[in-house]
Amino acid sequence: MLVFIDLHFVLYQNMLLHIELKNPPLTCLVLLPVGRIPAGPGPGVPATLGFTVSTQHALILQLNSTPLNTELCRMHFHFGEHGNYSLWVKNLNDLSQVNCTMVTDSDRLSPDLGEKCLYVFIYLLFLFSLFRLDAVRNLLLRLGSTMEAERLINSLLFCDVLVLACSSSLALVVMVFVNYGGGRYWFFRHESWNGLTVADLVFPWFVFIMGTSISLSVNGALCRGAMRSHLLRKVCWRSLQLFLIGVFIINPNYCLGPLSWDSLRIPGVLQRLAFTYLVVAVLDVLVARVHQDSSLTDVWWYPAHDIFLNWPAWICVITMETLWLCLTFLLPVPGCPTGYLGPGGVGDFGQYPDCTGGAAGYIDRWLLGENHIYQTPSTRVVYQTTVPFDPEGVLGSINSVLMAFLGLQAGKVLLHYREQHRQIITRFLVWSFLLGIFSAVLTKCSRNQGYIPVNKNLWSLSYVTTLSCFAFVVLLVVYYTVDVKRWWSGAPFFYPGMNSILVYVGHEVFEDYFPFRWRMANSQSHSEHLAQNLLATSIWVLISYVLYRKKIFWKI
Repeated sequence: MLVFIDLHFVLYQNMLLHIELKNPPLTCLVLLPVGRIPAGPGPGVPATLGFTVSTQHALILQLNSTPLNTELCRMHFHFGEHGNYSLWVKNLNDLSQVNCTMVTDSDRLSPDLGEKCLYVFIYLLFLFSLFRLDAVRNLLLRLGSTMEAERLINSLLFCDVLVLACSSSLALVVMVFVNYGGGRYWFFRHESWNGLTVADLVFPWFVFIMGTSISLSVNGALCRGAMRSHLLRKVCWRSLQLFLIGVFIINPNYCLGPLSWDSLRIPGVLQRLAFTYLVVAVLDVLVARVHQDSSLTDVWWYPAHDIFLNWPAWICVITMETLWLCLTFLLPVPGCPTGYLGPGGVGDFGQYPDCTGGAAGYIDRWLLGENHIYQTPSTRVVYQTTVPFDPEGVLGSINSVLMAFLGLQAGKVLLHYREQHRQIITRFLVWSFLLGIFSAVLTKCSRNQGYIPVNKNLWSLSYVTTLSCFAFVVLLVVYYTVDVKRWWSGAPFFYPGMNSILVYVGHEVFEDYFPFRWRMANSQSHSEHLAQNLLATSIWVLISYVLYRKKIFWKI
């Protein structure tokens, strides 16, 4: 949720004030009327009116005269959180000499910064001191046993190495914290359109690690002699369960019953994971090779054999990505320019108000119906959009498959170069470098001016390549820290990963219940929100720890 400030303007006659974003997630500025300031009660007596504006972006304040609609002044300003400001306008008798001055009455952005940092420090200290790290390390060293491998199947990611257990569990904990509000800081909220915040990093990382884990789990099952037909049935059944669970937890309607079929939302996070897992796991089950032919070491392409051995899967994924590009940039959308990637609403100066998401939004509304997709997208806050748009829609699922498939490739690196730490680290660096270069070309190293901007709502191609670049770097760091040097066992974040489905579903279902949420004395205080969200996340870590000790695991 955005945090707002009180902004006061002192003016001498009827004026119309506009605000436009200085750095909006768009190539064009967004002009938003803030309000009309009435004339003063008499000569020389100023009129005063208060406004509340967002502090997330830098703003451009533009003041126009009402009768002539003439721009009187314009100034750039980035307001401080919970601040109080006054805009003084003078010399209105001579429009060529109008003077606008911004006065800071109070700026309360920084006084509680130390308090926020203290909260986070105490939270991390509490978690790391609460659990015995050796207990987790000793458990994970026994991952080769059949019993431990079976227990880990209950995890959504099917982790069977230490680095993936740590990575997936940490992503899950951060996801829970972000979903609970993230202390109501703007960087823990999803970006309105183009660009990235911390919240936009978590879900793709989860998808990436899921792909890595698929590679390892499928390989392990085939090595144990499992039939491919049996694995395919298992994959389909798990995907169906994930999809149904996702539909039920995002559609509570206690007035009309558990589900209201007329307004049932079909896409969602778990539904996106179900589709992605289905496609990537099926591809890997069909093309994975259990035993490597020793004669391959003599071929010229052996240094990249972890890629070439999976060429049928690569062709399928590239075909899907070509389909995404064609639909996104070539599909005619009624009333919208072909290839439109904007948010609609008042964006682009209001030229395309009903074109939110371009082809992606159009396909969802045509295929699923307007009543069965997300009704309150983040674009409503900044761009005042009126059409529904689903960030987990149909077209974006293609790129989530690409994200998971790149994670699958990271798993192939771990498999083909097992115990060869230098080779694994080198290949992770190469993948990160190549994806980073590709992202730089797509975005032109800019937020809005590239061929395909980074956009979480659309799951754009540049969003996937950029986040995959980061994912390879993070996986490298975690791999070196956890698997190579054994500096950290993953506790306490390891435990939620052992019951990831239960933690995710539980935190969604009980989000509005005590002790996860309560009425606060000051709803505008970051400190109270941060304390509430950290406590709620900690409770789920403790619940997962207790379930682990009791050997209770929710398997799908």
